Amino acid sequence: MTNTPLVVFENVVKRYGTFSAVGPIDFEIRKGEFLAIMGSSGCGKTTTLRMLAGLEAPSDGEIRLAGKRINDLPTWQRDTPMVWQSLALFPFLTVRENVEFSLRMRGIAKAERQQRVDKWLERMQITEFAERNVAHLSGGQRQRVALARSLVTEPEILLLDEPLSALDAHLKVRMQTVLSNLQRELGITFVYVTHSQSEAFSMADRVVIMSRGRIEQIGNPQEIYRAPRTRFVAEFLGSSNIFAGNVSGVDSTSVRISTPSGEFDVAPSQAKPLSKGDKATFVVSGDRVNLSNRPPSNDYNRLEASVVGEEFVGATAVIHLEGMAQIEIKAQKSHDELDQLNLEPGAKVWVSWRPDAAHILPGE
Repeated sequence: MTNTPLVVFENVVKRYGTFSAVGPIDFEIRKGEFLAIMGSSGCGKTTTLRMLAGLEAPSDGEIRLAGKRINDLPTWQRDTPMVWQSLALFPFLTVRENVEFSLRMRGIAKAERQQRVDKWLERMQITEFAERNVAHLSGGQRQRVALARSLVTEPEILLLDEPLSALDAHLKVRMQTVLSNLQRELGITFVYVTHSQSEAFSMADRVVIMSRGRIEQIGNPQEIYRAPRTRFVAEFLGSSNIFAGNVSGVDSTSVRISTPSGEFDVAPSQAKPLSKGDKATFVVSGDRVNLSNRPPSNDYNRLEASVVGEEFVGATAVIHLEGMAQIEIKAQKSHDELDQLNLEPGAKVWVSWRPDAAHILPGE
């Protein structure tokens, strides 16, 4: 991946009548990166992808691909193939014929077509299914056919619209590995639309989070997870504990914030200097919250809370608790840690975290 922009969205807006579905948005997609665009249903992520593909025309603004304005360029002249959620394979064609289709439409000679198709069938490990009708393949096999069909033209950029949503959980994980490895090996720019945080964060170099047609935050997965910019992003991630209140004191090492659940010290925000009396919202990720049966040391923020329930998530569990003022708190812990605590519903435990484990939301 380089910092060279391959795609530029500049002040792009998409309206349907008086309804503004997207924008204005400004962002770049870098050459060779894996970029995920995520958000809840109706946030504008798929519309953004469709504008890049040429399936929708921007109402305002400009989209550039490799420095060239493409607002009015027909889809077939953009070389921006898309892997659809439904895969959109031709059910009456064999695997080989599906993969070959785009090459045939481009007038590629038969010998070269066969060579390139064979290469991609082998690369996607579906050579043995070459003469089989796609209707007789499993979901994962059809997914590989769709990828081969899109990549056989060797484009600079590949667009993917929730391509794994129809797969079983174990196949999703396997295909995530396939996509990540493929993107790194080829160096092709992938633009991947999803509503799944696990998909976006496990595969993407950078993530764009959208809400109501606007971009809330762009950054690498760790930046977004550890330092959300707005309350929406923190809530969307689902793993953040959110506290809102007023600044009651400021010094060189911490900001003290008074909330309905108590007073807490937070590391100062570099993006948003605060003064006494200012409103402030901070978040603490669930994996940075400690649970104990005894009060923690004095250098930790603390509050007492009641256990509401436990959510099993594989190697870890999320403990749901309720603190003062009925604030909801989530703590993500390993099963070994939890075995040492009494976590029956209604049990009282101490919740604590270090001041530098919290993050003040600069967008609030």
